[in-house]
Amino acid sequence: MMVAGKVKKPGKRGRKPAKIDLKAKLERSRQSARECRARKKLRYQYLEELVSSKERAICALREELEMYKQWCSAMDQGKIPSEIKALLTGDDQKLPQGGSSTKTSKNSKNSISSNV
Repeated sequence: MMVAGKVKKPGKRGRKPAKIDLKAKLERSRQSARECRARKKLRYQYLEELVSSKERAICALREELEMYKQWCSAMDQGKIPSEIKALLTGDDQKLPQGGSSTKTSKNSKNSISSNV
């Protein structure tokens, strides 16, 4: 064949496949499969841990929501829950969840006292 002044030989294009030992090729394939399974197992373990931590967070938030619902229903009936009284008086020892609500209690206390 003549293409643009060059003579081409008919046949396959590109590199010729190297003569690879069949056993070595199979062993590489097996090793690759083992590594893939190991990565997959690690990925699933990570995802399972992530799901369980999110489920624990959801349970904690549901409990907190239920507590707030109870507070609201008590306030609708004209009663002030002892936890809210503790927030208003600044008594941090009576708080049901001391960690995250401390900041909120200070901010809400300041905003309540500034409105009075």
